[in-house]
Amino acid sequence: MRVSPSQLVPGCILLRDVIGKTNRPIIPHKTVLTEEHIFILDKFLVDQVEVSERLENGSMYKPEERIESEPLEEKEIEANTLVSILPFKDHYLYVVEEYKKLFDSWKRNLPINNFAVRNLILPLIDRMEDIASAVYTLHHFANKQDYFYHHSVSVSILSAYLGKKMGYSKGEWYQIGLAGLLSDVGMAKLGDFAFYKEGQLTDEEKLEIRNHPTFSYRMVEHIASIPYSVKLAVLQHHERMDGSGYPLGLSNEKIHRYARIIAVSDIYHAMTCERSYRKKQSPFKVIEELQKEQFSKIDPRVVQVFVDAIANFSIGTKVLLSNNQVGEIVFIEQNNPTRPIVRLENDEIITLSNSLSLFISEIL
Repeated sequence: MRVSPSQLVPGCILLRDVIGKTNRPIIPHKTVLTEEHIFILDKFLVDQVEVSERLENGSMYKPEERIESEPLEEKEIEANTLVSILPFKDHYLYVVEEYKKLFDSWKRNLPINNFAVRNLILPLIDRMEDIASAVYTLHHFANKQDYFYHHSVSVSILSAYLGKKMGYSKGEWYQIGLAGLLSDVGMAKLGDFAFYKEGQLTDEEKLEIRNHPTFSYRMVEHIASIPYSVKLAVLQHHERMDGSGYPLGLSNEKIHRYARIIAVSDIYHAMTCERSYRKKQSPFKVIEELQKEQFSKIDPRVVQVFVDAIANFSIGTKVLLSNNQVGEIVFIEQNNPTRPIVRLENDEIITLSNSLSLFISEIL
């Protein structure tokens, strides 16, 4: 029988897979549903599911509307934790949708609830192994329409990942990830042009956008539960090592180390995603660009983490080249990991360091 999630009770047996946005099962068939499963179905706005007429204990199942008594805030905390059992992409998309709701409330001048923000993003940050696997494919999750919300979440988890790889403690890479998520909250104070304008921004609009780190800082400045290091990172994430950044024109060691991590994550994700006014670039091409920037604008220690992560790809990894040929990595040069030796499907061997017009477009 088909029923809504609000009619389910623990012990119901699922007869068909429940498919998520990624076309993979959120919950597979034959699952005996628990309170946790029922809550996830509700949070993912599933209209109906098909269940057996008998419960797991053999008794007849009589659908009826359930009355919820648990406080909403407690239910939200539970939801943010429970979605960790989902495939990583489904969990990521859930966080993007929930962040969008939070951001809409900030546009209506409601204050930031740091408790809600932390409980939303930290369970996703905890999935470090999944994040490490998604670093070079994360841009596929985004779309032009909701790019801004994807960007905030992606910068958060990428920043936390880089922090972990740089040897920071778990408490610190939590803070780095939190700062990454909050770094663009000041965009809520800007007009719709900042989100929906097609084509290039005017000089006046660019100047207005340059105010967003200051607006972000002001929105978190007086929240006692947010560490001062996080607030500084929010304010400084667009500063550059050579002093060419904004809003304060800081340079080198005057820029907080968290802000330097967020800066690299921000640039990387923005350049790998398709925008209304700019085409996406290959993650490997972007990392090469970051390597050039590290001599003046960004922290080379942070860039090196991205480079080291590429070197960890195993021999045999399938790749798509910029000329649309498919091959596999057969050797990685430690000093030039973005340009490995690749064997094409026709067994031709290409050394990308000798073929500068070619580069890896995607990991397959």
